[in-house]
Amino acid sequence: MRIIQPPKPGDYPPYAEMYMKLIPTDGMVLKYLQNNFYRVKDLIYSLPPQHLLYRYAPGKWSIKETLVHIIDDERIFAYRALRFARNEQQNLVGFDQDSYAKYSGADTRLLDNIFDEYEAVRHATIALFNGLPEEAFDRLGHGTGTFNNATVRALAYHIAGHEMHHYFLIKDKYLKM
Repeated sequence: MRIIQPPKPGDYPPYAEMYMKLIPTDGMVLKYLQNNFYRVKDLIYSLPPQHLLYRYAPGKWSIKETLVHIIDDERIFAYRALRFARNEQQNLVGFDQDSYAKYSGADTRLLDNIFDEYEAVRHATIALFNGLPEEAFDRLGHGTGTFNNATVRALAYHIAGHEMHHYFLIKDKYLKM
């Protein structure tokens, strides 16, 4: 798997720092994406089925909704990486993650079905970043709203860090029932 050097401050919007700091800076982000998928899967499959619908506070997502959110976010940020890698100059708009979760139907899906999709998206993400030309990683794309400018390399780290952010949230908030 290829080495992708970590982004520098300025390669991503300030809010993304919370994700960047969760991934080691050794350039092995694609290996972390591969391994952390199994880390998440092992944790979730170790839980009793009733935990998958638990919400730690009113208005918070269930664990199933959180998993589908991770998938949606990865798909969207991989698409952004593709556009920026291909030197797209049009601004990209953000997305309403709460609306996505609300209409995902995650709580009615079988866990195996969610993980089938999760794994397919993860394989596609790794393949995308593995296949990009080296010069693409420093291309900067532009967004609007809370999604500001980011480099392709920053988006790889965002995807990995975002997953770990939710992994730790599940461990810290959802498993203390």
